[in-house]
Amino acid sequence: MTEKIVLDPDSGIAPYEQLRTQLSELARSGALPVGHRLPTVRGFAEELGLAANTVAKAYRALEADGVIETRGRNGTFIAAAGGAAEQKAAAAAQSYAEAAHRLGLPRDRALSLAQDAVRAAYTR
Repeated sequence: MTEKIVLDPDSGIAPYEQLRTQLSELARSGALPVGHRLPTVRGFAEELGLAANTVAKAYRALEADGVIETRGRNGTFIAAAGGAAEQKAAAAAQSYAEAAHRLGLPRDRALSLAQDAVRAAYTR
């Protein structure tokens, strides 16, 4: 994850703001897809060489912006963007992906099944 984040100590921008901006951009561009689990605050702070409070501050700001969501003990994830319909569809897709993974389906087969289901639903 840290290979995507580059913090510049000489930029004059606070590290939490650099982290917030970069994670937000990665989420909006799709480089971090909806449902992607982010590292724990402590783990990410360790990876980046930052204080845990710095990462926590960035996560709080991102959550307030609707970019990420915390699901209790399950972790912190990239949130679904867009309207309620898109959010529900993203949640359903995430549930499907997790179920397919638990069932041991290879990634390409899980994608193929999802594409078949979408094709069938849109040709009715």
